[in-house]
Amino acid sequence: MSPTIAVAHYPEGAGHATRMLGIADALQSAGATVRMAGGGAGTEFVELNGYDEFEPTTVDYIDTYQDGSVWQTVSQSFPASLGRIADYRAWLDAVSPDALVTDDMFAAMAAAKCSVPLYVLKHDMPGLYRDRIERLGAQFHTTFQLSAAREFFYPAVWPKSSADPDRATRIPPVALDGEPRVREAADVVVVPSQFSSLDHLADRLRSNGYDVINVADDDWDAVPSLLPYIRGADTVVCSGYSTIMDAAVAGTPCVVFPETAEQDAVADWLDRFDVTGFTVVDDSLAALEAIERPLEAPDFDNGAGDVARRVLADLGETATTTSTAAVERRADPDCEVATAAGLGTLVGVPALATAVVWATADVASTRNPAQVGTLASQAAAASGRLVRAVGDGVHDVARRVRRGGS
Repeated sequence: MSPTIAVAHYPEGAGHATRMLGIADALQSAGATVRMAGGGAGTEFVELNGYDEFEPTTVDYIDTYQDGSVWQTVSQSFPASLGRIADYRAWLDAVSPDALVTDDMFAAMAAAKCSVPLYVLKHDMPGLYRDRIERLGAQFHTTFQLSAAREFFYPAVWPKSSADPDRATRIPPVALDGEPRVREAADVVVVPSQFSSLDHLADRLRSNGYDVINVADDDWDAVPSLLPYIRGADTVVCSGYSTIMDAAVAGTPCVVFPETAEQDAVADWLDRFDVTGFTVVDDSLAALEAIERPLEAPDFDNGAGDVARRVLADLGETATTTSTAAVERRADPDCEVATAAGLGTLVGVPALATAVVWATADVASTRNPAQVGTLASQAAAASGRLVRAVGDGVHDVARRVRRGGS
């Protein structure tokens, strides 16, 4: 019997879905049955690639924290996080997969509670961030996932450094591949993220005589994979790391125009290590100048196949420990899953601060008992610092309100 692998992606930005789709395709090509979940901005691309997807409660930290306030984060995103974990638990119980591969911390926490073998994909390490709360948040979920995962995959285009997580498996960038290059491709492919706009740059490029594909244009129809278009272009301009990985795999020079804190962090690292094939800019004029210069192309393999091979090999080595009962209780993947839509109040917030310890405690009885205790302590400390930092922000807001400030 072929293994059933659950593949779940984070909901913020379509890029999370496309790179996990790359892994899903690699797993299917190797003979596995794949079940997808994640929802959010990537749902359209999941459907275009022929998968049905379970959609848990959507979480949005970029809008509530970076573009909102600490209070919005506490009152909206934290309760939604609890709902997402509960939804994933219900889905994993229903599907009963042999393993979960994910870049979504909430799916990882649910897998730990359901005792589903976990494999994690993650690139945004704590060392990338300058903002205190974002760094603590990254430390929180990195520490937990390192403790819970059977293997932690770290796709990177930059060289090794002291910020690399211990026990992580470095792999090449991961991308959703497609057919060979599009022969009549544009000179420049412009790929804004969900949280950025590059329309002004696309218009200036067209006025300068470039043939441009802007995937944000009203007349651009989404395609199953953007990689063939990027392969056929002379340059790609983007904001986020998913398209950076696409450009790396496609071998197409890339101009990076970041917008969010995570994108700024990735751009800083590309700049710091002077990674071949990538130029970082902070305005449209600099982007135009970069495109007009001949750029050296990046050269990377696609790490999606590496993930699929390692996951299936690891499952094969441990197949003798899988109980017959676990296979027999596998439910119909099309069954209705009861979700936790009611977890939308502030009452549940304190549970999220302890959820990583709650989930890690189950892991300690089954794997790495000597290491998990230390990692759980680190996770608990990180979550405590995160909650204190958020609390400080809430108190600041309250003080401003009392003083009549904005």
